Amino acid sequence: MSTDPGTASTPDAADRPEPENSYRDNQQRLDRGMAVMGGIGGDVTVLIGTPPDENVTDRIVQPRLREGPYPADDVQARLRGFVEPPAYARYRKVLDSHILVLRASNGTGASTTAFALLTERHGAAGITGLDSPDDLARWRPKERRGYLLQGLSPASAASLSEVVLTALAALLRRSGAHLVITVRADTALPGGTGTWQVSHRPPLPAEVAAKRLAALAKEGELTGDQYADALRHLASAAFTSYLHAHPLPRDGVEAADGLRDLVVSGKPAGSVLADLQTGSPTAARHALAEASHRADSLALMAAISLLAEQDRTVIEEFSTSLRPRIDERVGPIPVAAGSPARRDVLGPAFEDRLDAVGARLLPTRFSAAQRYPVQPVVFSGVHRSDALLRCLWLDYEGMADLLWKTLAEVPHRPGIELAAGQAIGRVLVCATGPDALRQLFPFAASDKRWHRRLVAYALGETAQDPSLTGAVRNQLRQWSGAALVPLHCTVAETCAGSYGLARPVVALKLLNAVLDGRPGRDLEGRLRTAVSFALSTLLSEDANHTLVLDRLQEWQGADSGTQHHAMAVHVIESMSLTAFPLPGAPGGGRLRLSGLIADRPERALDLVVRALDDPATHEATATGLSLIESDPGLRQRTAFPYFLAALGGTARNHRGVLRFILRRHRIRTASPTERFAS
Repeated sequence: MSTDPGTASTPDAADRPEPENSYRDNQQRLDRGMAVMGGIGGDVTVLIGTPPDENVTDRIVQPRLREGPYPADDVQARLRGFVEPPAYARYRKVLDSHILVLRASNGTGASTTAFALLTERHGAAGITGLDSPDDLARWRPKERRGYLLQGLSPASAASLSEVVLTALAALLRRSGAHLVITVRADTALPGGTGTWQVSHRPPLPAEVAAKRLAALAKEGELTGDQYADALRHLASAAFTSYLHAHPLPRDGVEAADGLRDLVVSGKPAGSVLADLQTGSPTAARHALAEASHRADSLALMAAISLLAEQDRTVIEEFSTSLRPRIDERVGPIPVAAGSPARRDVLGPAFEDRLDAVGARLLPTRFSAAQRYPVQPVVFSGVHRSDALLRCLWLDYEGMADLLWKTLAEVPHRPGIELAAGQAIGRVLVCATGPDALRQLFPFAASDKRWHRRLVAYALGETAQDPSLTGAVRNQLRQWSGAALVPLHCTVAETCAGSYGLARPVVALKLLNAVLDGRPGRDLEGRLRTAVSFALSTLLSEDANHTLVLDRLQEWQGADSGTQHHAMAVHVIESMSLTAFPLPGAPGGGRLRLSGLIADRPERALDLVVRALDDPATHEATATGLSLIESDPGLRQRTAFPYFLAALGGTARNHRGVLRFILRRHRIRTASPTERFAS
């Protein structure tokens, strides 16, 4: 703590008692926080415990694949520009039996078609996702909804017999529900299930492109003349030929986006087509082969691929750190006898280097979060970053290790954990073997939070692939049972994002595991912050409130001294006195006691009764209730008199509630002098 040295020379300084005698008989004992005694002049600097954490990215990525209800706006966004495939009428007819099995290849739009079919029957808000490893023989529909199981696992497919489907169809019919299952075209299904199966063929990409252009025009992104111009280009021989060679719906969407850029900014049609084609694996291998003799070009390509849309200074910094590692792979280049000793010590300008590898600078933008201008660097071609990184990571010996080592040594810059994490996650979807996820361990066990956030983003992206959902779950389960606290933090950070939102039940089980509940172990601040972030992320969606509150009440009932109980105490104290998570801590939303009472009075009553009965949370909860009662707005919003009456009805069997009621009565009936003394 620092004070202004000039305060010692004030006129009355000599009259003050000596420091050693000033507070001789005063004693303070604090479980947490800080006490300051005496007068302080000037500025005060307080350093508590560990240094502040890095300014990491706490963005919550929305999942594409869910186990649970899909938000209506998410479903509507997926169906924007949807084009019915050729056999759509047959899909409808088969779904009349309440079950449809769509056999489809990757990228053919089977999932979007499934959303459209279920939306017709149950509306955009009536679709629930199922877990791909689920055993459908034991699954039962709970509501009159549309159920979607994407990417049926081979094990589940093997158990999907005619008997199972017949019984399941009867249950679905009884509840008024429908089930659509998507399965890879090469996955074997038992005989007798053909009644429910249909092979999916995607709509033509030109139709998808035209539908998307129409949507852009309707939304005002294209004028009438621009829309007509885009349609003329779409019908040209060049674009027709491109879409004939690229028959997936995604290709049509990307062609439409390229045509929008063409008619709005005046880009040449040739450059648009070139950008569309540079994201293929063949183009990536060709580009890497051309740059194989240039360490500077390879380092720059790797940096842009891994850290797409990061500022130019971040790209340069990473590229500069990676380049000597690539040079070390081949050693120094011998100088031929008699050759001149000329060296280019300056090298090409940065923009020239970008142009040489097919990248460019985007316009400068100002980031409100980072408070400085940013000029992002991107490749010109669609999917070029993903294709290049995938080739570098998987096809060239040792390159993945070089990228990991460079990431571990470069200084942290805001945003790199999100960019690198998602990029690595997309690579891991294509990786094979038992070490695919194990390579994340050094960063998952790191003491640096941005390393752990990177792993969280990577696993969140990897788990979007149905075939890897089980592998990610097993990895997180292993880490949740490990002895290292940073691994527990990584598990919680992963639950604080797309993985947790997609699988809330699984996420809460993992959070329960990382708080092992063993007495004698303090709840570390970093783990408490990570678990708080995960809980608040789950609470950001109304559908998860019951699950989270049930788990919180379970932790309330744990033995004092366990990590489960310590976490419950932290949550209750925070939401009673300020908000949960605490202001300044990462969170997907803030939960306050007043909001809980207003929105879910019955659940709030159970939680408050337990909290008042617990000596560890009684004072904070009582204070929170008093704050609500003393605020006219909160008192009205929470219907506090009714809540208080319900609370009083439990006092006979709950000593903590009785203590609160009696204390409140004593304060309200005391004289002003007594009230002040109390």
